Amino acid sequence: MTAALLELENLVIEIPGRDAGMALDFPVLPGQCWGLLGPNGAGKTTLLHTLAGLRRPHAGRVLLDGQDLHGVPRRRIAQRLGLVFQDHYDGFPSTVLETALIGRHPFLRAWNMETAEDHGLALRALAQMDLEDLADRRVQTLSGGERQRLALATLLTQDPPLWLLDEPTNHLDLHHQVAVLDLVRREVASGRRGALLALHDLNLAATYCTHLVLMYPDGGMCWGCTEEIFHVRALERLFQQKLAVMDTSDGVWVRPVPAA
Repeated sequence: MTAALLELENLVIEIPGRDAGMALDFPVLPGQCWGLLGPNGAGKTTLLHTLAGLRRPHAGRVLLDGQDLHGVPRRRIAQRLGLVFQDHYDGFPSTVLETALIGRHPFLRAWNMETAEDHGLALRALAQMDLEDLADRRVQTLSGGERQRLALATLLTQDPPLWLLDEPTNHLDLHHQVAVLDLVRREVASGRRGALLALHDLNLAATYCTHLVLMYPDGGMCWGCTEEIFHVRALERLFQQKLAVMDTSDGVWVRPVPAA
């Protein structure tokens, strides 16, 4: 039996100003890509931060490799999971390559410098994100989309088995949205990784995610395999938006119905 990378054990997230919501109880296995869907304020970012150990849960616990997350040393957590934030702030001047190399810091001993192998991992990651020609550029000169791809390149350099991605397509044009999600699907399908990602595009979630979590503003939750969860009535209730359904050879697609 495949061991879980992460387990949500009766987990209730803490959202200020809102009553405790429904408990989440499921494992994240290698080969699974979980999409988090919900309107603004439903708690998608809070959930990802809780799973990364940056916030305490309201109740329940998170298990990383079978251990309570809050008993695992931070360095070990950084070796096992990586979090890509929704927005990025760079307080210190650094180059694109130097930023990507931050992904290797959890594996370095105190006062050690990155090795040639670390540099190779970073350069390959930049190439995967179409940033190899910008390796010597200052991060502060990058566009929002380039900065988002750099965050993903840093995650690739870190190379953890569990990926937590908060709106990974944020700021990206269509080509790079598809390229990033194709990369996530390949990495997850290899069986080496699992992923949880917050998304706003319903059709991208249906295309790329094996499992979905629907997060309602009142704290309600619904989760399971994408085929079981991706239903128009549930999605209309989730977003308070009328949707039209299109049956295609690639499956069901949805689009919003404009107000009359």
